[in-house]
Amino acid sequence: MSNPVDLLRAAGVRVTPGRVRSLEALQAATQPMSHADIESLLPDVDRVTLYRVLDSLVACGLALKAVDTRGVFRFSASGPHRQHDGHIHFRCTSCGGVSCLKAAPPPPPKLPRGFRLDAVEFDVRGTCAQCAGQSA
Repeated sequence: MSNPVDLLRAAGVRVTPGRVRSLEALQAATQPMSHADIESLLPDVDRVTLYRVLDSLVACGLALKAVDTRGVFRFSASGPHRQHDGHIHFRCTSCGGVSCLKAAPPPPPKLPRGFRLDAVEFDVRGTCAQCAGQSA
């Protein structure tokens, strides 16, 4: 795991305690986290400030933002310290949870001439193990 201070400096954004602590939380996470998840880990960081911090981490490429099946944004670490790009998300249709799968995604589509690819997202939807166990 790379040092958040170094990553923030390399990304050209101001190093603040909120950014450092938020990035540390994302780096330590085993699955994408909602704003509420991160807020519970950082109770002394103002709610609006945390939204701004997370948006700034996404804008500078140190975090990814994806929406779960319930419309809740989930955040995960990105950048050189985490090979987060190019993988598949499993989205549980029962609880709305998002998990990262280690399976390699299919290759991106071939684009028509003049098109530019900015991002590719891969989602698989179904029932997670916890929800499947509850219904058994």
